[in-house]
Amino acid sequence: MIKKATAEITKCILHKVANKFNSGQNVFSEDLIRFDQESYDLMKSFLLKPFTSLSQSYRFSHHADVRLNELNNYASEIFKEEGVFIEYSKNIVNHLYEQSSSAQIKTGDVLVVLLEGLEFNGVLTEAVGVFKIENKVDFFQTYLDENENFDIVVQKGISTKKIDKGCLILNTTDTQGTVVLSIDNNNYDAQYWIKNFLSITLADDYNSHTQNYLELCKDFSEEVIKPELGMHGQGNFLANTVDYFKENEAVDYAAFKDEVFAEEKHKALFDDYKKHFETLNDVLIRNNFDVSGVVLKKEKKKFKTEIKLDTNLSIKLDVDAPEAASEYLERGYDEEKKMKYYKVYFNEEK
Repeated sequence: MIKKATAEITKCILHKVANKFNSGQNVFSEDLIRFDQESYDLMKSFLLKPFTSLSQSYRFSHHADVRLNELNNYASEIFKEEGVFIEYSKNIVNHLYEQSSSAQIKTGDVLVVLLEGLEFNGVLTEAVGVFKIENKVDFFQTYLDENENFDIVVQKGISTKKIDKGCLILNTTDTQGTVVLSIDNNNYDAQYWIKNFLSITLADDYNSHTQNYLELCKDFSEEVIKPELGMHGQGNFLANTVDYFKENEAVDYAAFKDEVFAEEKHKALFDDYKKHFETLNDVLIRNNFDVSGVVLKKEKKKFKTEIKLDTNLSIKLDVDAPEAASEYLERGYDEEKKMKYYKVYFNEEK
């Protein structure tokens, strides 16, 4: 979704955010970070690389007026006048601090950056980035001691492999508002970053429609199909769902039900669960929308299609091969052993 080749970090500052629940205190820097070329190149790649493969974007929300959304307001002021960058970077950290209302919210380093020349959908734009580093890693630091001998000490530092939490607020708007990109690799506190801190919702486009529908199917398979038909039935349903999305450029709700459900009762159960899912997650599941292949590829990895048995055996179903589970796997009950069984057909072992 973005390209970082022409992007430049023009301002960067580091603060430390505490935990409000534990009555901690934030620690603020007063000056910008001054990079050498090596650290600048590494930092730029470290911060922007996770966003280059994102297909979905968000928009700011607020219960009264989106202009009152804190992050939307802070970023807008920075875009208007770069001289307020340090002051507003502190406001951003204070706002983040106010959301740490439970003991599980981690303290950490917060990088606030201003970027120019970031390419989004073929257009160059500015962006305010906010990145929270929650986890440090151990590494060995070598040094010369007072006797001119090499020694080793263990230190903690930031891993360059991944960002814990981060967002890019672009100086770009559409009919839905300011474009926001977000990543969160620590999902133990998902509400804290997306809902409480950023207060953003997925853009109303085919990417979010595809994700919402696939999440609906995943939850339905776990809560309705699996208890009734077991893991085998759950695997069949998920495989048929993926197959429908792969074979059709657009989803039609009625056609989908006809394709994946053999019995009318399951169609009715799906209708009821769809209403429950919409209410529970405060989303609207579209009945007709174009399929996002990128989102399908990502979301299908979350589908659980492995049948784990209490005899220390497991059967992994291929979610991309819907015919396999129905044609080559049979479930039954052995009266002599008083045990359930699966019969698997195959030609050769691979």
